Amino acid sequence: MSAPAIHALPWREPDTVAALEKLVRERILLIDGAMGTMIQALELDEDDFRGARFSGHPQPLRGNNDLLSLTRPDAIAGIHRAFLEAGADLVETNTFNATSISQADYGTEDLVYEINRASAALARRETDAFTARTPDQPRFVIGALGPTNRTASLSPDVNRPDFRNVNFAELVAAYAEATRGLLDGGAQLLVVETIFDTLNAKAALFAIGDVFA
Repeated sequence: MSAPAIHALPWREPDTVAALEKLVRERILLIDGAMGTMIQALELDEDDFRGARFSGHPQPLRGNNDLLSLTRPDAIAGIHRAFLEAGADLVETNTFNATSISQADYGTEDLVYEINRASAALARRETDAFTARTPDQPRFVIGALGPTNRTASLSPDVNRPDFRNVNFAELVAAYAEATRGLLDGGAQLLVVETIFDTLNAKAALFAIGDVFA
């Protein structure tokens, strides 16, 4: 599994970078825990995932955790709050599967930018509130870019080892769209995480470079 690659955004928020550099020289910073298991513990049903907005959506939506940033923002904000109250310095956005490639399984690929932006804004509201309350312990939002459900290096069909169900350019486009949403929503850092295919990870980093260019 590739190690997380974290990128700060100095030209957008220079004070954030300065604060982070100061803090990491002083102490170990704590990141939040797993979003997925916290969502599982809420035992949400199909109606929670749909909300009023997607009540007529033609495909099942339960399990699309990223969509909850639109349909149950209170639940996601509550999870961020719980981690912050437990002492987290950094919280990740609820965007582990928020790329067009992964969201296509639910027929919600057209919502990717909105999901990423809303997820970052949710997390940012919570971290800003905690920072205002305890300015000596600033909190930060990490925009999460996950693995997608397809790999550029491996074939999904053992009988066709040369076949790929996604290519590098498609991955770059998907990650770039997600990155733009995260930045516009207020993410202060980005993490490329939990990706076992290093070519997918390379596509994510390439996309970030494109967006920053």
